[in-house]
Amino acid sequence: MREQFSEGLKLALKARDARRTSTLRMINSAINDKDIAARGENRGPATNEEILVLLQKMVKQREESFAIYVEAGRTDLATVEKEEIDILNEFLPKGLSEAEVDAAIAAAIAATGAEGPKDMGKVIGQLKADYPGRIDFGKASGKVKAALIGG
Repeated sequence: MREQFSEGLKLALKARDARRTSTLRMINSAINDKDIAARGENRGPATNEEILVLLQKMVKQREESFAIYVEAGRTDLATVEKEEIDILNEFLPKGLSEAEVDAAIAAAIAATGAEGPKDMGKVIGQLKADYPGRIDFGKASGKVKAALIGG
């Protein structure tokens, strides 16, 4: 993933795309911060999974800011946030559709042998391992709970 960001930054600089350049620099900076924190804990550099979580967090922060700016009538700032969201999303894996999420939940329940709500953690763990960054776990946890209660 790091190579994608570096290559994207080079292209943005050549194209003189200020928004893209600043967004990619922000991503690289956040990754470097993550690496420094990991070094302090005697771990290696951030893994692709950790970078993926970092990107998802950045998108979520921008979505919240976007909503606030739109509500406040600040279309200039909302536009900036939306552009950054679009750039960040280019590097995230494509999310699963509702039907695919339902199928993934059913497969994870079968794979873990989950039988009730007490096994919810096992199912979520399986989903996180199988579909990193492709499922909104805030929404999926409700579906998992419903499937475990219903099943």
